[in-house]
Amino acid sequence: MHVFTGVADSPAAALRRAHEVYDAALAAHTAGLEIPGKQPDSWTARGLRPGWQMEWPAAKAGIWNNPVSWTTRSDLAL
Repeated sequence: MHVFTGVADSPAAALRRAHEVYDAALAAHTAGLEIPGKQPDSWTARGLRPGWQMEWPAAKAGIWNNPVSWTTRSDLAL
């Protein structure tokens, strides 16, 4: 699994930005440079695995709900 995060106004825009961030990260790695950090529009790539082939036609975009975030809503009362 690869995870790309950032803000987008549609799933199509999210997939486009994820692909762009991936391409930039792969190019930097190939050139022996550090993988770029968070971009000005908040997009970032983590967990790049050189040699793995991305299956962009099978990629999905959706809202990320971090299961360990303190801002996640819960039925628990504190």
